[in-house]
Amino acid sequence: MMTTATSVSILPATEMDREPAIQVLARAFEADPAVRWMYPDAQQYGTNFPPFVMAFAGRAFAAGTADVADGFRGAALWLPPGVQPDEERLVELLERSVQDDRREAVFAILEQMGRYHPAGPHWHLPLIGVDPAHQGNGLGSELLRHGLERCDRARLPAYLESSNPRNLPLYERHGFRTIGTIQAGSSPALYPMLRPPVMGR
Repeated sequence: MMTTATSVSILPATEMDREPAIQVLARAFEADPAVRWMYPDAQQYGTNFPPFVMAFAGRAFAAGTADVADGFRGAALWLPPGVQPDEERLVELLERSVQDDRREAVFAILEQMGRYHPAGPHWHLPLIGVDPAHQGNGLGSELLRHGLERCDRARLPAYLESSNPRNLPLYERHGFRTIGTIQAGSSPALYPMLRPPVMGR
């Protein structure tokens, strides 16, 4: 547990915490440009985003690298070195849930994402989000700081794809740099970002 000067505790999320952690991510991504391009209908989003979270980042719960802000006001799902998204589950979900005119672009985006991943050991942050009711209070920064301390202790880089350009300044303040642009068809752009470890932390 980490308690910050702003009295925010960042706690490990266990398998028992999975549902409320996914629920806060669903609230956080409700207006996300890329996710809502993929699932533009509200019912479609509500039905398919939770299983998307599990396929894309759910292995963080079993790995012990899922973090939540106290009260489930925010969550960050980190995948440690050697742990990947559940590709088979993800492909099956996207094939049946994404509408026909966007499916090809979605798979093109996934292929591009794979090209930007660092070749060597690294920490991957597939999903991080804060409940809209609690945004602007530093929770995203605290979630990031907590996870990045883990990366720095391991002396490994951190990698993410930002699906919202509004979040780029936050990631940049924490040492991430944009290394490209991912886009296909009519999709909004995603921004792969990489952060080297900070030694001596």
